[in-house]
Amino acid sequence: MLIDLHTHSSVSDGTDTPAELVRAARDKGLDVVAITDHDTTAGWDEARDAAPAGLTVVRGMEMSCVGRGIDGDPVPVHLLAYLFDPTDEAFDEELERLRSERTARIRSMAELLAVDFPRIDPDEILGATGESAGRPHLARALVDIGVVESVQQAFDTHLSTKSRYYVAKIDTPLERAVEMIDKAGGVSVVAHARARKRGRLLDPDHIRELAAIGLGGVEVDHADHDAADTRFMRDLAVELDLIATGSSDYHGSNKVLSLGQHTTAVDQYERLVAQASGVQA
Repeated sequence: MLIDLHTHSSVSDGTDTPAELVRAARDKGLDVVAITDHDTTAGWDEARDAAPAGLTVVRGMEMSCVGRGIDGDPVPVHLLAYLFDPTDEAFDEELERLRSERTARIRSMAELLAVDFPRIDPDEILGATGESAGRPHLARALVDIGVVESVQQAFDTHLSTKSRYYVAKIDTPLERAVEMIDKAGGVSVVAHARARKRGRLLDPDHIRELAAIGLGGVEVDHADHDAADTRFMRDLAVELDLIATGSSDYHGSNKVLSLGQHTTAVDQYERLVAQASGVQA
């Protein structure tokens, strides 16, 4: 049984529509795939309606959060949320705020880029985004006008956190996000906590604190984790009795990642489903 619990569609910053994503997942031999777009559930219905026979679609999301870094300063963190009730009022309001933050941030960055690259059109970029705007939409625009050769090069240069074009956004505190997901009947999993190439790392002690208030799991097997960090996260999951997931973080052509590149063990998936009470897998 092949299980991939972290993928993105064109509803946020992937390039496949939800329907294309689930068909590609089945073509890859997956039995279970989670759709986890950034700060939105807008792709859930399309993905489930289009799911081929034999494929289970897990409804999820990747939430933009802020935690405590190893150095003690705030650090951006992605928190995966699975099988929560999307009608929970407080949760829905927070997601709407996050999406508004995303839109305002991408417009601001596009306007800064347009000063130096006049072919960048902020309105056109925002018009082409899905429910949840993100930096990959800017990266694709920079590729299209020939400023960079790839999406990754755009992230390494013009869209990096150190770039003068970068604009921060106000994300949800991790503790609040974990509590909100739990209240909505979902299961929370910290995504790629040891992704060194993305920047500063989340303090493992912060994960320990989150486990005490309801954190469900940690993403262990991920393309951005080397062997040592994979072992570290697996040991941490065992120490805290957390669910250990593995996932591709697939984004279509926006990233060189394949569906099913990393997968979740069946027993860990079963723990996740058993723990959820918001919606069924």
